[in-house]
Amino acid sequence: MAQFNLPENSKVLKGKYFKDITGSINIKKINIYRWNPDQNENPKIDTFEVDLTTCGNKVLDILNKIKNEIDPSLTYRRSCAHGVCGSCAMNVDGINTLSCMKSHKEINGEINIYPLPHLKVIKDLVADLSTLYRQYESIEPWLKTKEKKNWSAEINQSKENRKKLDGLYECIMCACCSTSCPSYWWNEEKYLGPAVLLQAYRWIMDSRDEERKERLKTVADKLKLYGCHTIMNCTNSCPKGLNPAKAISSLKKMLATN
Repeated sequence: MAQFNLPENSKVLKGKYFKDITGSINIKKINIYRWNPDQNENPKIDTFEVDLTTCGNKVLDILNKIKNEIDPSLTYRRSCAHGVCGSCAMNVDGINTLSCMKSHKEINGEINIYPLPHLKVIKDLVADLSTLYRQYESIEPWLKTKEKKNWSAEINQSKENRKKLDGLYECIMCACCSTSCPSYWWNEEKYLGPAVLLQAYRWIMDSRDEERKERLKTVADKLKLYGCHTIMNCTNSCPKGLNPAKAISSLKKMLATN
């Protein structure tokens, strides 16, 4: 059996333990991945005892409480706190999700919080999404027309055509789906991944766009699109309940039939 040894500086060590000082009986243990690029140290798992009596219902509420009351050095992204911006995406209890939507009451026992998997870590729970954003830019996610139009006027769309965008436009690019995909882990630089392919399909299906053929050519690549092996992790992990796997399948079907 093959054995793999991780470099010494990549091994996750046991970190600090922050014991509750309130005396509350409603305590939850929170284990959080910590890594600071400014310190020449291995990543660690810090454990916090958090009093849930004075805490909101979401995992993000716990993180905010830890940062505000226990350890101000804890680093993570968050903005809207309503599942709209996608900033607070992370791995909670082994599942990629939005911490502002995930209820800690659904989790039995200790809560384990890590950054999104298989991405470079900038600090603590902040993952580097540079590659994802570059790929998103490559599909040109804006309305394209072949001739100049009067942009002060509306481009009308029927209710039937507008309905075709349901389940596509709601994507907030949180990266939960792409970072749950083994194909994306293995070929991040070449395979576009479910989040970007869902967005590509969204613009291809928009009846107001006049560059469908060109857009299809852009994704018609052995690795850009066909790196997908229909594992379905993407659909299972989407916190908005979308179906990236179905969008990818539809793209493949369009290329095979057009």
